Amino acid sequence: MYHLANIFAKIKIIMERIRSTTVLAVVHNGEVAIGADGQATMGATVAKNHVKKIRKMLDGKIITGFAGSTADAFTLLERFEEKLNAYGGNMKRASIELAKDWRTDRYLRKLEAMMIVANKEETLIISGTGDVLEPENGIASIGSGSNYAQSAAMALKKHATHLTAEEMVREGLTIAADICIYTNHNFIIEKPV
Repeated sequence: MYHLANIFAKIKIIMERIRSTTVLAVVHNGEVAIGADGQATMGATVAKNHVKKIRKMLDGKIITGFAGSTADAFTLLERFEEKLNAYGGNMKRASIELAKDWRTDRYLRKLEAMMIVANKEETLIISGTGDVLEPENGIASIGSGSNYAQSAAMALKKHATHLTAEEMVREGLTIAADICIYTNHNFIIEKPV
């Protein structure tokens, strides 16, 4: 339990620096959906409203979402794709290997971003502290509006079980965008094939 508290404390520190988006993934009724808003923020200014923070890999079998510095996130996405290719598309193994490199490589250690990766079976959060977390409740969120989106998705999963994973992601992002000034209503939502 103490180790988990340490992990979440480290992630909280990273999240305090990353104030530029909301990414939410939900696993519900055998379905996985991941989505993000489209706002890019520079300081207290909206720089762009239609940024694509969701990427498909391996012909749509794996979907990634990122929060943080865009250049840093693209570096991580490239490295993650390399790891996927090196480990035959095994998402969990590629995630662990990326997290190891991220923690130990001097260059990567300075990157300020986080990632959610998802396939049809599972969702993982990858952080720069070397952690690969699989959420117990099937809900993963990162970015400035993550607490709002996660809370909304948890309530929907508990009380609106008739909704699809995609509908839960859309509503969770909508609630986050209504509250978080670093999150807008221009969503991209994808499901792995």
